[in-house]
Amino acid sequence: MALVVSLAGYSQKINESYRLIIRKISTPVVIDGVADEKAWQEADVATDFYMISPMDTSFANVRTDVQMAYDDNNIYLIAVCYHGLLGPYFVESLRRDFSFVRNDNFIFGMDTFDDQTNGFTFGANAAGAQWDGTLYEGGRADLSWDNKWNSVVKSYEDKYIFEMALPFKSIRYKRGISEWGINFSRLDLKTTEKSSWAPVPRQFPSVSLAYTGILAWDQPPPPPVANVSIIPYTLGRISKDHENGEDAEYKAEFGGDAKIAVSSSLNLDLTINPDFSQVDVDQQVTNLDRFELFFPERRQFFLENGDLFSNFGYERIRPFFSRRIGLGVPIQFGARLSGKIDRNWRIGVMNMQTEKVESKHLNAHNFSAIALQRQVFSRSNISLLVVNKQAVNYKADPTGEQTDTLAYNRNIGLEYNLASSNNEWTGKALVMKSFRPGSSGKEFTHAANLNYNTQVWDISWQHEYVGENYSAEAGFVPRKNFVRINPTIAYNFYPKGKTLLSHGPRLFSSTFFKPHSGLTDNTTGMMYNFRTRSNQRFSIWGAFDFVELQSPFDPTNTNKIELLTGSEHRWQSWGVNINSKPQSVFTYTFSSRYGGYYQEGTRLNLSGDLGLRFQPFVNISMSASFNEIDMIDPWGTTTFWLAGPRIDVTFTNKVYLTTFIQYNEQVDNVNINARFQWRYAPASDLFIVYTDNYFPEPYNVKNRAVVLKLTYWWNI
Repeated sequence: MALVVSLAGYSQKINESYRLIIRKISTPVVIDGVADEKAWQEADVATDFYMISPMDTSFANVRTDVQMAYDDNNIYLIAVCYHGLLGPYFVESLRRDFSFVRNDNFIFGMDTFDDQTNGFTFGANAAGAQWDGTLYEGGRADLSWDNKWNSVVKSYEDKYIFEMALPFKSIRYKRGISEWGINFSRLDLKTTEKSSWAPVPRQFPSVSLAYTGILAWDQPPPPPVANVSIIPYTLGRISKDHENGEDAEYKAEFGGDAKIAVSSSLNLDLTINPDFSQVDVDQQVTNLDRFELFFPERRQFFLENGDLFSNFGYERIRPFFSRRIGLGVPIQFGARLSGKIDRNWRIGVMNMQTEKVESKHLNAHNFSAIALQRQVFSRSNISLLVVNKQAVNYKADPTGEQTDTLAYNRNIGLEYNLASSNNEWTGKALVMKSFRPGSSGKEFTHAANLNYNTQVWDISWQHEYVGENYSAEAGFVPRKNFVRINPTIAYNFYPKGKTLLSHGPRLFSSTFFKPHSGLTDNTTGMMYNFRTRSNQRFSIWGAFDFVELQSPFDPTNTNKIELLTGSEHRWQSWGVNINSKPQSVFTYTFSSRYGGYYQEGTRLNLSGDLGLRFQPFVNISMSASFNEIDMIDPWGTTTFWLAGPRIDVTFTNKVYLTTFIQYNEQVDNVNINARFQWRYAPASDLFIVYTDNYFPEPYNVKNRAVVLKLTYWWNI
């Protein structure tokens, strides 16, 4: 059925009748939030938006008008966003890449290859904070992507106006085509209305590329000119390890990146001695899991077209995970070629080299990855991925001190991604094999899932198999030697009242089998969800768990006595989740879990976030999580607190100060991190980063560091 749906939509886009003509202009456009230029007096207008939520069966009540134009260098856009109700707008801060649901905003998605799969998104909130990112898998946004463009938001009594100039150099597009996919999205929190120019069903993102209209150029966009960007950095660092009594270390570093446009759609990224000290540190979590935790990639170099590599596989079956590169070791250099070859073909080639670290007994390694993707039918694709981790000048270590002893580890995989023309049917199927010295079979993995998503039904099936000897040292596969089956089914009711928007049950199950040995894990439960028209959310759930341990495990993860392999554990648990309406100045979330635990114990978890904003300049939040585990001796009662405030101060949309404190009782650590950022020129920054780690009791310093980093984006 899914294949039939996909083929049926191949010849025509759903919203092909929604067309906005963009014309070349000869008079300049000043980016000031004032629509007084001749270009805007003559440009066509996209208006009469459709409501997406709370309902998607009528025109929007809040008016939005959008116009576009271009010249030899830039694409221009102006959006006039009228107020639906009197009163101030709602924003969190002036920070770039804001939370969509917590800000009055205007954004748009642009499909520059008209393939309904990959694209770009830009926009701003009502206070002028910019939003930019790449779109992949038909509408998922990666806001870590950053590039050069200019915008202004100006407020009026009855509206705010967003005006921008986007250089052709900052995006990738297919040369010679005169129709791009585009859609404009507006979120007005005072009326709780989300709308779009071309209609989008409410179960999908407003920038879903399957539902874009057409941006019709009066002539094909100008062919790309030579486009080379050099992004050098200089850095000074002072650090001291108090815990080990070491002297203060002073360090100066130089390095940088280069971006070379091989074509209008293919880009070569180069890096030498990269440094990522300004990247946001990971938010700590209480770890009661038996397996390694996943933290997302945040480093800019790996992000553009990163989906070619990182989206291959599933949440816990990833043959490539870029955070394995440079994990505790310096990166010397790297190169990556990625982008579109033509409308149907995408390619990604990456090579990174790390240093040898004698003190940690770590080899130098070379990481290589090749990805090739072919679009089939309307929005589906087939991908090939090859990953290689190779030790440089490898010599076996007879002492056993060397922590990375394999000479090489390789993976090859093939994946089919399904996406129907209307996005209701999605899924994937993959098969992979790993190679390493002394291979002995059982090194395959395969998995597949199929999801059917309409306004009322959300039904999915997923199964996974990971062989006993499957190995992905450059990936993320925390568990091996299992078969997993994971079905879910949910239904939504839409009552006619004025308070409740939707409600409905969700049934879920996750079952692990060990090949030829039977059941090892099962979680089966039910959740009931409620959502109000003001976007408050509430859910209650209950679940049954069974675990047969496949290896020894300390259920507190604090180096206490371990439960034995083969021991069986059963329990029941329940909980609630609450999210306040996002338009409030004071916001909160709360979640709880209470029930059984290992060895007939009990576990209570209470977690919450409080947020207070003094818009648009200050956003204060406080997060806390409490766990109490009661078990028989020798474990007894164990409690963990994980808590800390975060303060975002945005002096302007170019000057930010972020400070947060994290107290993690489980690992006995207090972390303080403060980051000042000044965007003194487009995509060019000054960073000052201060990091401190303490023992909470007695309150002694573990280590401390201060980093000053300057970057500059230079277009040749």
